[in-house]
Amino acid sequence: MIELEKEDEIPIVKLDNPPLNAICTELLDSLEKTLDLLEDDEGIKVVIIEGVGKAFVAGADISEMKDMSPEEAEEFSKKGQELFNKIENFPVPVIAAVDGYALGGGMELAMACDMIVASDRSVFGQPEVGLGIIPGYGGTQRLPRIVGHKKAKELIFTGKKIDAEEAYEIGLINKLVDTENFTDEVMELSKTISKNGPLAVKYAKEAINEVSHLDKGFDKEVEMFKRCFETQDQKIGMDAFLNKKEPEFKGK
Repeated sequence: MIELEKEDEIPIVKLDNPPLNAICTELLDSLEKTLDLLEDDEGIKVVIIEGVGKAFVAGADISEMKDMSPEEAEEFSKKGQELFNKIENFPVPVIAAVDGYALGGGMELAMACDMIVASDRSVFGQPEVGLGIIPGYGGTQRLPRIVGHKKAKELIFTGKKIDAEEAYEIGLINKLVDTENFTDEVMELSKTISKNGPLAVKYAKEAINEVSHLDKGFDKEVEMFKRCFETQDQKIGMDAFLNKKEPEFKGK
């Protein structure tokens, strides 16, 4: 259910569960194993997650969920939350490349990534209330942080789908690109990030992720800022800037 490709220092994780890459236990397990494998690869700089076919992920596998007991549903929700938290806290930036449907758990997966690049044919939504349930993979928590409480309530309470243009306007996605240029735009963003100091990017991600805990966030930023100055990369980067040359970061 997972295909893994690599371009330079950028692995591309492809979700492949036809016809619409629905989230099921098997897909979650496969994705977790893939991330564990990548986490041990110190050479990677950015991870891209995309869907095969006309969907990123068009929701959870309803056939698997339909007859779940409350206890089974609880475990299914926890499993997804833990995996998506792993993505949110992954040591390198993770980009969701959305070309098509990102609904329900698919939108929750995209929101767990650090950035979302979407093609102009993409569609987003949290339609769970139409099934008599709520988003269970962190959607009730991440969506308000991204688009604000009022807009998040509108999207979750109505279950409506929005196109990529509206998703861009409300700040849900970072980049909106033509379908024809989609792959190139995703790779260009990834390579731009990968040229920077890998430890600096890692520490910046850790600090930014503390923003929802403002009492600790500023302390975390100071700590990560300090740690940058304990690395060779800080010295390489600043030296290169002062001497007007391209830095060659070591990741140390």
